Amino acid sequence: MAILPIRIWGDPVLHAPADRVDSITDDVRALVADMYETMDAAPGVGLAAPQVGVGLRIYTYTYEDDEGRPWRGEIINPELLMTPLVPGSPDEDEESEGCLSFPGERFPLRRSDRVVVTGTDIEGAPVQIDVEGWRARIMQHEFDHLDGVMYVDRISDGDWKTAQKIAKKRRWGVPGVSWTPGVDDLEG
Repeated sequence: MAILPIRIWGDPVLHAPADRVDSITDDVRALVADMYETMDAAPGVGLAAPQVGVGLRIYTYTYEDDEGRPWRGEIINPELLMTPLVPGSPDEDEESEGCLSFPGERFPLRRSDRVVVTGTDIEGAPVQIDVEGWRARIMQHEFDHLDGVMYVDRISDGDWKTAQKIAKKRRWGVPGVSWTPGVDDLEG
């Protein structure tokens, strides 16, 4: 297993729809193992294959359920069903999120409160996840990555302008920029 470099906003793989996984091969298994290691080292609650430069429809996740039990998993070729989005502006304290591919920043973003995700795991077994709240936000965020959408693509115009200034200052927004957890200092 290895900690992989995480691509930063502007890399083409982050802005293109990912391809379906045709079969679960040893290469796919190794990728998923590396994604877990990278996600944990970052640390993050989710990581999509495009974030590590691989344009495949795979993501890993980790969270605690309401009883404090840890849940970890991977979803290959996920499908996402969500309840309708509640109209209105996001609550900055309750509805903000960040991204390992736009590191060190958080912006408010309204997401659906409940989702159902289906797909398969690394063994090819069917997976169905029905979650609400924070866990639903994780699933939507990672699923977006598979469609070439980053959360900063969904934020308000004012926050988008701020994100653009941050990206310009940090020299993001171009192909080939990445950071490696445990190696790179991301402080400005």
